[in-house]
Amino acid sequence: MTLTAAEKNKLIISLSLAMFLAAVEGTIVTLAIPTIVKDLQGFDLISQVFSVYLLTGAIATPIYGKLSDLYGRKRTLMVGIAVFLTGSALCGMAQNMPMLIACRALQGIGAGAIYTIPMVIVGDVFPLNERGKIQGSLSAVWGIAGLVGPFLGGLLIDLLSWHWIFFINIPFGILTLYMLHTSLHEHTGRQKHRIDYPGILTLSGSMLTFLAIFMFNDGGTSILTLRNALLFAVSLILLLVFYHIEKRAPEPIVPLDVLTTSSVFVNIVAMLFMAIILGVDVYIPIYLQNVRGLSPLITGLILLPMTISWVLVTIPLGRLMLRFGGKAMNALGVCIALVALLPFLFLTQESAIIFIIAVLLVLGAGFGIGMTTQTMIIQESVGFEKRGAAVALNSLVRTLGQTIGISVFGTFFNAEIVESFAGAGIVQYDLGNLYDLAAYQAGVTWDQIVAVLLDSIHLVSGILIAIGVLCVVLSLVMPRLKPPSGENSG
Repeated sequence: MTLTAAEKNKLIISLSLAMFLAAVEGTIVTLAIPTIVKDLQGFDLISQVFSVYLLTGAIATPIYGKLSDLYGRKRTLMVGIAVFLTGSALCGMAQNMPMLIACRALQGIGAGAIYTIPMVIVGDVFPLNERGKIQGSLSAVWGIAGLVGPFLGGLLIDLLSWHWIFFINIPFGILTLYMLHTSLHEHTGRQKHRIDYPGILTLSGSMLTFLAIFMFNDGGTSILTLRNALLFAVSLILLLVFYHIEKRAPEPIVPLDVLTTSSVFVNIVAMLFMAIILGVDVYIPIYLQNVRGLSPLITGLILLPMTISWVLVTIPLGRLMLRFGGKAMNALGVCIALVALLPFLFLTQESAIIFIIAVLLVLGAGFGIGMTTQTMIIQESVGFEKRGAAVALNSLVRTLGQTIGISVFGTFFNAEIVESFAGAGIVQYDLGNLYDLAAYQAGVTWDQIVAVLLDSIHLVSGILIAIGVLCVVLSLVMPRLKPPSGENSG
C-alpha cells in the first residue's frame, strides 16, 4: 500500500493514539483502584480487575493477528478499537465489582488488537530504514502514558468521578477511528476464508489455563501446588492438540511455517526481555518512592530519561540493521541492558539520583535497541500475508513474559521480605499493608522496613541480571538472520 507523506503522518498519529488508549488505561486504573473498590465494596477482587484484562488481551492477540492477514489490518484494528470503547463505556457504568471485572474482560479483548496490529501496519507501510524510528516512537507511547496517566487519572477522579477514567477513552477512540479510516486505504479483495475455530478454541484454552497458574496464584507466594500442576498439564495437552490442528488447517490461526529456528530464538529472547522491562518498570519506582521517599511526580521525572533514550536510539536503527544485521543489533541491545542492570545490585538509600538517572538513560537505550530490533526481525521473517500472525505471536510471548515474570519476581520479593523480617526478629507484620507502622509489633522502625525492602529489591535485581545473561547467550548463539532487503514486503 502506497501512502502520501500527509497520509503517513496522519496514520502515525492515529496509531499512536490507539496505542496510547491501551497504555494509559493501565496506569489510570492502577491509580483509581482504591477509589473504585471503596465505592463498589470489592477490595478482595482487586487483582482480578487487572488480571482478567491482561488475560483476555493475551488470548485475543493471535486471533486478531490472523484476522488481519485474512480481512485486512485496517478493518481488524477498527473492530478491536470499537470493542475496547464498548468495554470502556460499560466499565464506566459498572455498579458492582463483578460487572466491572466482566467489562474489563471485554475491554481486554479489544486491547488485544491495539497491542499488535499497529506494529503490523508499520511493517506493511514503511520501509525498513524508516521503521525503527516509527516503531520506537510507538513503543515510547507506553512510557509517556506512564507519566500522563497518574496526572490525568487524579484530575478526573478529583473533578468528576472514577467513572470518567473509562468514559474519557470514548472521544479519543472516536477520533482515532476517524483518522485511521481516512489515512489508511487497503485493498483486501472479497476472497472467502475459512476461520480456524478449532485452533482458536484450543490455543485460547491452553493460554487460559497456563496464565491462570500465574495470575490467580493464591497470595503469590508459591506456584508449586497440585492445582497449578493440573493446570499446566491441561495447558500442555491443549497445546499439543492445537499443534496437530494447525498442521491440518487450511488457514491456521498460527501458520507453523512462521516458527523458523531464527524466529523461535527471537521470540524466546523477546519474552525474557519483556520480563526484564516489566521488572524495572515495577521495582525501580518501589525503590524511588518507598526506599528513597520520593513522590510519584518526581519518580516519573527520574524515569523520563529512560523513555527519551529509548526513542532516540531507534531513529537510526533501521539503517544500522541494514548495515550490521538484526542479530548484531539485537545482541547489542540486550548487552547494553545487561550492563545497565548491574548497578541495581548496589543501590543504597543514599545512592546519588544523578547516578540513577544515568543508569536509566543507558538502560533505556538497551531496551529501545533490543525491543525494536526484535519486532523488526519478526516482521522481516515472513511475507506480507503472514506478517499479522507472526507479529501477533511475538506479542503473545511478550505477554507471557510479563505475566510469568511479574509472578516470579513477586514470589521472590515477598519471600525475601518474610525471610528478612524473620532474621530481624520481626514476627508481627502484614504483607498487604507493608507501609503502615501500626501493622507491626512495637519498636519496629521505618528504617528497618526500608532495609528489608532494599534487600528484596537487590534480590529481584539479581534475578533480572540472570535473565539478562540468558538473553545475551541466546542472542549470540541464535542462527544468523538473513540480511533485510530494505524494502517493505507489503
